[in-house]
Amino acid sequence: MHTIKRNWFVFAMTVALGATVGVSAPAPAAAQTAKPAPAKAPRAKEIAERVQAFYDKTKTFNAGFKQRYWIKKYNKHKNSHGQVVFEKPGKMSWRYKNNGNRVVSDGKKIKVYEAEEKQMYEQEMGNSQYPAALAFLTGTGSLRKEFRLRKLDAKRMKFEGGYVLLGTPRKATPAYNKVLFYIDAKTSQVRRVMLIDAEGNRNTFDFVSPSVNKPVAKGEFEFTPPPGTKVIKP
Repeated sequence: MHTIKRNWFVFAMTVALGATVGVSAPAPAAAQTAKPAPAKAPRAKEIAERVQAFYDKTKTFNAGFKQRYWIKKYNKHKNSHGQVVFEKPGKMSWRYKNNGNRVVSDGKKIKVYEAEEKQMYEQEMGNSQYPAALAFLTGTGSLRKEFRLRKLDAKRMKFEGGYVLLGTPRKATPAYNKVLFYIDAKTSQVRRVMLIDAEGNRNTFDFVSPSVNKPVAKGEFEFTPPPGTKVIKP
């Protein structure tokens, strides 16, 4: 369960309106207007603004998730999956279906429960290093303010039909050195987030069948560990 502790406690403590140019072409009787030029591809700034605008209007976010953690040094993968819910401001709930782990925040405290070790890490959100990589989902962050953004070639990144932004944090964090945001071109929703740390390890989250602005079950952002759980507070 070292993976969850490392990647969640530290992790939680992640179209330009293209100019339409009318060109006049000679014609026997009168001038004809050429077809408008295709819209220019949006720049990183414009893509980020679209993403921010979408999530600024989003009060709740619910999706399945698939997590893939790759340890570069040993070339090993660890896969997990479950359900995640976000609610503004600052609330989140991750339910790991494959191992029983939980990550919960009520906006004030964050709890990271490791079922196998029977222990839970707890910390005030104000003292945590909750990353900007996902803060925009909870209404507590801004992509452009938190990251220097660069647009990558979506085809080369095997994400055709969407956009890929490379984010370098403006403020250093031990959780990651770079973040890749994979964005749906039609909806401006983030479909995948990949965090890359100083050692080259990659922690990837894919959001599956997302829905927004739907009611959240009562008590979703509350969690009491089973009896006998060791609670660790830094």
